[in-house]
Amino acid sequence: MNIHSHREVELLNVLRRLGGSARNTDLAVALNVSEETVRRAVKALSEGGAVTRVHGGVYLVDVEGDPSFFSRITRHKKEKHRIAVAVSDYVKDGMCLFLDVGTTTAFVAEELRGHSDLTIATNSLGVAQALANHNGNKVYLLGGEMQQDERGTFGSLTEAQTRTFAFDLAILSADALSASAGFMFSNANEAQLGKVAAEVSAKVLMVVDHFKFETRAPHRGIAPEQVDTLVTDAPPDDGLARVLAEAGVNIELAGLSPKGGEDG
Repeated sequence: MNIHSHREVELLNVLRRLGGSARNTDLAVALNVSEETVRRAVKALSEGGAVTRVHGGVYLVDVEGDPSFFSRITRHKKEKHRIAVAVSDYVKDGMCLFLDVGTTTAFVAEELRGHSDLTIATNSLGVAQALANHNGNKVYLLGGEMQQDERGTFGSLTEAQTRTFAFDLAILSADALSASAGFMFSNANEAQLGKVAAEVSAKVLMVVDHFKFETRAPHRGIAPEQVDTLVTDAPPDDGLARVLAEAGVNIELAGLSPKGGEDG
């Protein structure tokens, strides 16, 4: 059993009050300490397995009644970060964006902090926390029924509010992707909200790591024909690649140069 210092206990308590995630700057204000003090405490908690770090922020690994998102965000962090960096190149200052509740999308939100004057509509608490009150952004946290395991809002109200926007780009995640069923989701409401966002977006970009290829989830989501680009970290197999090509989906391999080598 890990024994936490007083500062670490305080930080964990603040994280719980904030819903399980926060930026280091917000934690420093809440605790009335320097960001360096927060970083040291976060590092110790991360090494002990109590939290997971992302660029500029931190997530609880597990929250009572809310384990799903926090367990997923700890998986394949390197791949998700590579995808997020690639996605940031698609976003231009001043764009109107939809971002969903996916864990890969959470990494995307962190990368978008380098942009300015964005208009973002999202059903994700984490995305809103990352981008609100920063670089002139306008962030709209969509209403609806809160689902703690996804850290987001869903339902008819969420969908109705989504339809009031004209997005330049919808950035969507998925729980599974196969040649036979396309993009799939564990949550039926999430699958439906993605369809709504795609309907009111000029372009749709899917962010899916290769570990989800040829896996299954119970609910079909957006059709491949509605997707402009899939950003992923490794090539799909021939069958899946063929289906996506026939649907007109451009595949971008994050972190790979046009010649197929690793960037940087």
